[in-house]
Amino acid sequence: MPDLITRDTLDLDLLQKPQGHKYDHGHVLVLSGGPGQTGAARLAARGALRAGAGAVTLGVRPPTLSEVAVQVTAIMVRRIKDGFSLSKALEDQRINTLCLGPGLGLKENRREIIEAALLTKRPAVLDADALTHLAQDRDLFEALHSACVLTPHMGEFARLFPDIAERLNNGPSFFRTEGMLAAARRAGCTVLLKGPETVIADPEGRVKIHAATGERAVPWLATAGAGDVLAGFIAGLMARGADPLAAASHATWLHAACAAHFGPGLIAEDLPEVLPNVLRAVLEPPA
Repeated sequence: MPDLITRDTLDLDLLQKPQGHKYDHGHVLVLSGGPGQTGAARLAARGALRAGAGAVTLGVRPPTLSEVAVQVTAIMVRRIKDGFSLSKALEDQRINTLCLGPGLGLKENRREIIEAALLTKRPAVLDADALTHLAQDRDLFEALHSACVLTPHMGEFARLFPDIAERLNNGPSFFRTEGMLAAARRAGCTVLLKGPETVIADPEGRVKIHAATGERAVPWLATAGAGDVLAGFIAGLMARGADPLAAASHATWLHAACAAHFGPGLIAEDLPEVLPNVLRAVLEPPA
């Protein structure tokens, strides 16, 4: 049976920062896109930093260096133009988690970057454009490994797993949890299907559900960039040592809780800024 993700199921030790150096809390590298397409990666990077990563770097294409540098402060910036430069960057073993996809782009050298990232076997969150590359390139899909998390919405899921999506859409005999388990086993990694009822599954047969429906509905999460922040939350928790399923499930709960805390009028930029208040309410016992 799937487990429901609720406040009571959160592992509070996972959400708290023990004492230590910043790199003891992990270092996330978020790969960005071309000129005018860096906003999504910046949202993911901010989410990763707020979620507890000790350091976050944006890997940017050279033409976007100034565009990104004037927008960030605590987040570091590094030129990464192709797979080779990414491989050189990853010689720094302190970079322990990757986030690929938000605003990444669909050109061939972006495919090289995803391949180079997957070959390192480092924990990685793959979202947005990275999912499109995976759907179009079977060899790239086969390079996925157990430390990956895929975060598709239903349209992206249908491109990645067309036969499973068809069965999901054709009646109640093939339950959503069964479909997600089939997808996770095929990909060999954790898969998170975004929606009002978010379902997360891993290849080991574990399933988590977060139902943001009824009184728990947060319709203002349907805003541009909210998914990029979720990818960042997951990456930040993975950088701090959470396994892929735990990072995905905790990030999903926190993401919805941030939206509920802020309320109507939410935009994606608000989510990382609300997270400290949400964490404080979860971690501090009531007076």
